[in-house]
Amino acid sequence: MRLGLNLGYWGAGNDAANLELAKEADRLGWSVVWAAEAYGSDVATVLAWVAAQTERIDIGSAIFQIPARTPAMTAMTAATLDTLSGGRFRLGLGVSGPQVSEGWHGVRFDKPLGRTREYVDIVNAALRREKLRYDGEHYQLPLPGGPGKALTLTVHPVREHIPIYLASVGPKNLELTGEIADGWLGVFFSPEHSAGSLDALRRGREKAGKTMDGFDVVPTVPLVVGEDWRACADTVRPYAALYVGGMGSREKNFYNALAVRMGFAAEAAEVQEKYLARDYQGAMAALPVEFLDSTSLLGTRERIAERMKVYAEAGVTTLTLSPMLQDLEQGIAGLRTATEALDLAGVGS
Repeated sequence: MRLGLNLGYWGAGNDAANLELAKEADRLGWSVVWAAEAYGSDVATVLAWVAAQTERIDIGSAIFQIPARTPAMTAMTAATLDTLSGGRFRLGLGVSGPQVSEGWHGVRFDKPLGRTREYVDIVNAALRREKLRYDGEHYQLPLPGGPGKALTLTVHPVREHIPIYLASVGPKNLELTGEIADGWLGVFFSPEHSAGSLDALRRGREKAGKTMDGFDVVPTVPLVVGEDWRACADTVRPYAALYVGGMGSREKNFYNALAVRMGFAAEAAEVQEKYLARDYQGAMAALPVEFLDSTSLLGTRERIAERMKVYAEAGVTTLTLSPMLQDLEQGIAGLRTATEALDLAGVGS
């Protein structure tokens, strides 16, 4: 199992600290640093900035929003980032959610499975530098009946294949991820509740005539180091309450549905009810400490090492950590503690 770092969104006031964390992860020999986008900072610019100031660590989008870019634009950006970074780019994709897709990008959130499949097909074809022709339900290239011409990507990526990751939560999306992607970007991953997700990924791999060998299972896990793991869990509450309670609408919140599938149905409903009523403190308090503990790395180095063993045994291949920052010094110390914990756990690769 390798370690990754998730910087989240740029522009939240901790940008200088995030860059230093990326540099420290690079020095520590971590595998990859990821960045996110929603309706603020874009990932491509952030990753170019990080790549220019690191040497060995991979850079990854977690995620590029599918409704934000045409597939050809995504291929162009991926090829450019791979070239600028010397072959260090990993392409993470996701459909986002209906509120952002329709409210921010003006793209209908319909048929996400079919749209994602066609999108990945086109990106791969473009990166293989084929003449781009595609006749699908959602995408047609060139457009019929017009002056459009089938074109070939002029940039030569460093590698023959840029790995593609999909961020997925529901069973059908997970199966598609296993079928067409090189890796999975997971969230609120609990080793104790992971069988359903991993089974869906495995079904997708089998459909494509492949096994899980070489497939990268990459959950992002909050990291808080301290003597009292329960106090550490409180640091995670604002992040978890936002996703379980407020990320999406009452009718369609993928993270709330995930918590329900994990066995926290009543608690997830209470968190959402209070969050949507703007009782944020109540929503945070309603999160069970068991949910926070099972989806985070909390406590001392030794406790974190024990949990790392459990993640590795569950099938995680790249454990991506999101330090819940109080200040830069604590963040750097957290990365170093995680590195030591991985050595102590004996599951590093």
